[in-house]
Amino acid sequence: MNNIQKNAERFKGFADIYDRARPSVPLYPVRVILRYLGNMPETVVDLGSGTGLSTVIWRDYASQIIGIEPSGDMRAAAQTKADDKVSFREGYGNATGLPDGCADAVVCSQSFHWMEPVSTLKEVDRILKNGGVFATIDCEWPPVASWEAEKAYMDLYGKVKKLEKELPDVADTFTRYDKDKHLENIKKSGYFRYTRELLFANTEKCDARRLIDLVLSQGSTQTVLRLHPDKIVEDIRKFEEKVTDLLGDTEFTVDFSYKMRIGVK
Repeated sequence: MNNIQKNAERFKGFADIYDRARPSVPLYPVRVILRYLGNMPETVVDLGSGTGLSTVIWRDYASQIIGIEPSGDMRAAAQTKADDKVSFREGYGNATGLPDGCADAVVCSQSFHWMEPVSTLKEVDRILKNGGVFATIDCEWPPVASWEAEKAYMDLYGKVKKLEKELPDVADTFTRYDKDKHLENIKKSGYFRYTRELLFANTEKCDARRLIDLVLSQGSTQTVLRLHPDKIVEDIRKFEEKVTDLLGDTEFTVDFSYKMRIGVK
């Protein structure tokens, strides 16, 4: 199995948790892309569209939105969001199956780090119209909630990441590309006449269960749970107990922080 297929398999079996816990892409990136385009796009392509959370945000801002997603589980969840404007297709970041020059904008929301950058950017250039915009949008974990809950999240996820490195069979299930090199890779490709990075945040409603599910929606957590449950189940139980004690059963607001990298062709 090649690296691209491994990364797709990594997101098998937890689309329901992913869909209910992960943040929706806020309108700010849409507004920026529209400003750079200077008009309403006809076609937007969402690479690594997952369960469609990042795809449907475009429904009122483009004539056609196409989500490209290799994971069958994620794509099945996304299909419940499809309509006459929004559709989902099987494909990869570097092999979309779309025609040349079809897209006004191509976006990767929390997905570009799972794609081989050189071949993916070549494919983006192929399907993107002249003057089109490419953007990567990445969320920082955890959201801003309470410092105690955030520390509990980071302590648990820190252990997950440690196990991910130490356990050969877990480490062999994926290839992750450095998010901090997104802008550099976009610049180095030579396909874009203007590039930049933007930082922003968005407020959403949350509760203790959603914060717990956020860490469970991580591919790292799910892979360790699947292959070595004995090494993490007790830690997850303690995390759930801690977060529930801290936050109770009331709804509250959190802030999700984002980094966005942009290239204008």
